Amino acid sequence: MSLKHFLNTQDWSRTDLDALLTQAALFKRNRLGSELKGRSIALVFFNPSMRTRTSFELGAFQLGGHAVVLQPGKDAWPIEFDLGTVMDGETEEHIAEVARVLGRYVDLIGVRAFPKFVDWAKDREDQVLKSFAKYSPVPVINMETITHPCQELAHALALQEHFGTQDLRGKKYVLTWTYHPKPLNTAVANSALTIATRLGMEVTLLCPTPDYLLDERYMGWAAQNVAESGGSLTISHDIDSAYAGADVVYAKSWGALPFFGNWGPEKPIRDQYQHFIVDERKMALTNNGVFSHCLPLRRNVKATDAVMDSPNCIAIDEAENRLHVQKAVMAALVRDAGRDTRDA
Repeated sequence: MSLKHFLNTQDWSRTDLDALLTQAALFKRNRLGSELKGRSIALVFFNPSMRTRTSFELGAFQLGGHAVVLQPGKDAWPIEFDLGTVMDGETEEHIAEVARVLGRYVDLIGVRAFPKFVDWAKDREDQVLKSFAKYSPVPVINMETITHPCQELAHALALQEHFGTQDLRGKKYVLTWTYHPKPLNTAVANSALTIATRLGMEVTLLCPTPDYLLDERYMGWAAQNVAESGGSLTISHDIDSAYAGADVVYAKSWGALPFFGNWGPEKPIRDQYQHFIVDERKMALTNNGVFSHCLPLRRNVKATDAVMDSPNCIAIDEAENRLHVQKAVMAALVRDAGRDTRDA
């Protein structure tokens, strides 16, 4: 049996995802357990983190395990990912050795590696994450690269808690682009679109222009999910019509992919759409809808104080749920893999 990783939710069956969400809800009610007793996870961070690092470290601890944090280029050696490279530059060791050695020490490996924002054709290949999965003898968890599957599950659990049911079919869901002074990663938007369509909701992707549509891979996943799970997918550039009657508004900023690696010309275009901020007027158009965001969020840039402080904002619930869903993911992977998957 091939080793099971958690690289994106699209690779997991709906039954398995539902099981993760059910287990996460149980962990939320009973935080301490022994599912990771005597087990360990290496958390490899190529980019900064607050919620991800904290929730993974605490999650491992609360289940009786231990987490080791590594930051290549800071407290660990810089890593080379290309085969055939003559390593006479800055990198000190190759991923082929790094992943295999870590896999001899630990039971799980988590990887956080953002795009370089220079060449989308290269970044979309997700080389760092896929290289860890290729060489690791233990399961690998995506802690955010070009998708953010742990955030997906935390978001889904928060919605299920709010609506009081695991069945979210028929809910009107708006994924709205929102302004940020810098071009940001599309990972959370890719993931939000994926999980919302997977759960059978009536999804609207709201963005300023077609340039801000997501990569064709994730648009394709969404279309596949609609066909399999029901629901719908609509593209809109009209703020008021998109918000009208919405049950859920999920906000995220991202850079326009046609300008990837050449961000200078994109900024004056992006600056024209600061009115995409989520505010009270827009939320008043919804069906008493809930608002959420993955965090961190720049107040009064992406969303107003009033929206963030509203009782309809479930962003804090979603952030808390990172802890519980990640515990469910770690426990499931360790259970399914066992120690006998290691190479000799």
